[in-house]
Amino acid sequence: MTGMTAGLAGFGIGAGLIIAIGAQNAFVLRQGLKREHVALVVAVCVVCDWVLIAAGALGFGSLVRAFPLVTAIAAWGGALFLAGYGVMSLRAALRPTVLSAADDAPDAPATVSAVLVATLAVSLLNPHVYLDTVVLLGSVAAQYAGAER
Repeated sequence: MTGMTAGLAGFGIGAGLIIAIGAQNAFVLRQGLKREHVALVVAVCVVCDWVLIAAGALGFGSLVRAFPLVTAIAAWGGALFLAGYGVMSLRAALRPTVLSAADDAPDAPATVSAVLVATLAVSLLNPHVYLDTVVLLGSVAAQYAGAER
């Protein structure tokens, strides 16, 4: 019965995190509306999230505590990501456009490599992803032992 409780706890928290539209979810939705390399985007996001959740569940937090430099690098990297994302958001706000799912959208389709790099950036450079997956879900998983984790 405890395994079911662990599964429900993980599922419930994971669902709560997915429902909140963050940078990664917004990117996936945008790619879906544009119908550009959607399967690739979804696959990369799933793999990235799975790896980060597994890292949290397997105790990545203790590694971070043992090496404080990792925390400093992550903090500065997160600050740079948020600053860059903020600048892009400000530019987008100053030049508003409409996102259209129409086939005759004026933008040329993005290349697979450009979409892959953007997906990896949105998935791995966003500091919230580490808080959600490694820290939060990892902390919940750490409460359980063995296969329940």
